[in-house]
Parts: sequence; structure tokens; C-alpha cells
Amino acid sequence: MASGNSPLAGRHILLGITGSIAAYKAAMLCRLLKTAGADVRVVMTPLAKQFITPLTMATLSKNPILVEFFDPENGAWNSHVALGEWADCLLIAPATANTLAKMATGVADNLLLTTYLSARCPVAVAPAMDLDMYAHAATQQNLRTLAARGVRIIEPAEGELASGLTGKGRMAEPETIAAFVGGLLDEKKKTLEGKRLIVTAGATIEAIDPVRFISNHSSGKMGYAIAGELAARGAAVTLVSGRTALETPVGVERVDVLSAAEMYEASTAAFDGADGAVMCAAVADYTPAEVAERKLKKGDGEMTLTLRRTRDIAAELGARKGKRVLVGFALETHDEEAHAEAKLERKHFDFIVLNSLRDAGAGFRGDTNKVTFIDRTGREELPLLSKREVAARIADRIEQIMERSGEKHDADTAPAQSRKS
Repeated sequence: MASGNSPLAGRHILLGITGSIAAYKAAMLCRLLKTAGADVRVVMTPLAKQFITPLTMATLSKNPILVEFFDPENGAWNSHVALGEWADCLLIAPATANTLAKMATGVADNLLLTTYLSARCPVAVAPAMDLDMYAHAATQQNLRTLAARGVRIIEPAEGELASGLTGKGRMAEPETIAAFVGGLLDEKKKTLEGKRLIVTAGATIEAIDPVRFISNHSSGKMGYAIAGELAARGAAVTLVSGRTALETPVGVERVDVLSAAEMYEASTAAFDGADGAVMCAAVADYTPAEVAERKLKKGDGEMTLTLRRTRDIAAELGARKGKRVLVGFALETHDEEAHAEAKLERKHFDFIVLNSLRDAGAGFRGDTNKVTFIDRTGREELPLLSKREVAARIADRIEQIMERSGEKHDADTAPAQSRKS
């Protein structure tokens, strides 16, 4: 990563290192940040010194390493407030389960944590721990809490761990982390400022009786990642959400719905003042023709349930689309591309995001996805990525479409003399 036009050039990066075996990667991460032109200062927890020496990090960062609140030799105070004001980004890599828990609950028992609580800059963490610790409900709740407060989570990778086990929890590679921070600080990320976008996400619920319903396996993770990414780029985002356990992304207005009918009403109403929409929700195509007032009791024979079609939200927005951006999703189990292309045309999408349940790591509930972008010019197949990265790629495409639309509008409205010249 060269420093010339790098978004890291001239930026102040405060690198926090905690007590994980992955701390050895912090040396390469520091070098990459410096090579990209960043000024790096390092704060280590006391336990981090057991894994990598302050001398190593001081040599690479070309700055003294901070560990304690004050220097015991002369009493000089290391001000966590001043550190937070100096930094353009606080990056904690590796971030242990212990540190994440303390951040989520406001514990301030070391210099790094007090600096986090004082920081006014963007904060990013790169978790590193064993797979069971990462998957534990407490850790996942802490990550959700931090994400809801605006902390950016750099997803850990799957691979061999220090315990000898293989699974998710391995800290992302230094190159990935450096690129993530560069993107976070890139001022071009605000290119959607002034735009209003709708994102639908999650599953709808179609009641059969007061107890039972028809639904699907959608967790809402992909739609929530898209909403968060668009908001991070400056857009005003309305998230029309079916039932989900996810926290609302920072800066996003959330409208909760249950049924397909409720999602239709909320989406069409929001679309009137929007510049575009991303239709990511898993909306029921059919709903019970009648909803029983009481719980249906089990009988001796078969039961027939009559279903009727729900109103097609994407088709309705497509009919109203005009010059606005409209993005669709297709999750298929067979003849994937043919079904996606037909849906693209039928619903007037600018592009459609296709994922197949036959692809490992794609589909419902997981944190990764493997998708193909399809538009009228061709296809772009992406590798297996985190849903956050897929969301970033979708946002990139939306920006490109809006930019082309703006250029065409300028050309169409230019004075005749100007167009001739």
C-alpha cells in the first residue's frame, strides 16, 4: 500500500494491542499503516506485553509505547483524553473477548479502555479468540452492543487457531485490517450524503391463528449490513424490517413490521420521498386467506390451508421507479441465473443480487455470503465474503448508478449551445 493517494496518508491511527497470541500480527499491521503514510501511536494492555514487546512496537511505530496511566519513573501523566483527541481512528487489533466485554460494559481499568471511553473518532476492533469464545452468546451480545454504538467490527476469519482447533475466531490478516481502516477514513465514503434510501430486511410473518404462522429462515443480517453501509456513506436510510434479533445500525431509521401487507404499506409509503431502494427482505409470497381467531385444534384427519397471493412490493416499486435506483435479491435452489434474469426484467431492477443455497457459506443466518451481481450488461461473480463486505460492494454499485444518472441528467438539461460545443 503506497502512501501517495492512500486514505491513510497523514492520518493519526491509535493502535490498541491486547493480550492475545495474535498480537504478533500487530507488528506487520503497524508497518502497513506506517507505509501507507499514517502516524501510528500504540497503546498496549499490561498483558499484551507478554505476547509482543514494547520495544518491537516502538521501533516500528517510531513513537514511545504507552501502557500505564503514568510513568513511574517521573510521574508524567499519559492523558487518555489527549490520546482520544489526537486520533483519527482508534483501532484495537487484536481485541480479546475480555477487552470487548469491558468495552461493552464501560469498564475502565487500563489506559486503552479509558482512551476508548474518551475517543471521539471512529473505533474499529479486530476480534481474536478461540472459536468457542467467539461463538459464545455473551461475546456475540457484546459485539452487537458495540456495533449498535458505532464500533466497526472487522470480522475474524476461519482457520487454524492457537488451541489447535479450526474455526472462526482467527484475527483478520493485517492487510485486510489496514484496508478496512483506510476505507473507514476515506472521505469518499460520504458520496451518498443527501440521498435517501430504503432497505427492506428480515422475514415477514403470516398468521394462521393466534399461535402459528408461516415464515422463513431469514435472519436479516444481509439487509442490516446494507443499511449500515449506506448510512456510513452519508445516506438517510429507512430500514423496513421484519422480525429479527439484530440491533438497529447506527444512523438508520427503523420501521418494524410483521406481515407482508405491513411491509408493503411501509415500503411504498417511504418510497415516495426516496432516491432508491434495496429489496433484501424475504417476503412471503402467500398468506392464509383467513386467520383463525382461536388456536386451531388438531383433528383426526388432514387439514387444508387456503393461501392467497400477497402484494408484490418490488414489482410495485419497479412500476413507480422512474430514474430512481432499485436493487433486488434472488435466493434460488435451481436454474439460478435464469430465474434471477427474469426477475431483473419483470421488476425493473437496476441490478439483482443472486445467491444460491447450493453455495457453501451463502444463504440464511451466516455471517458470509457468496453472490453474483446481474444486470443488463452481464454478470459479476464475487468470492465468498463477509456480509459486511458484500454490503460495501452493493453500495459501490449504487454509487456508480447514481453517478451515471446524474451525469446523464446534466447532459440532458444542458443548454443546446453548451452541448454543441
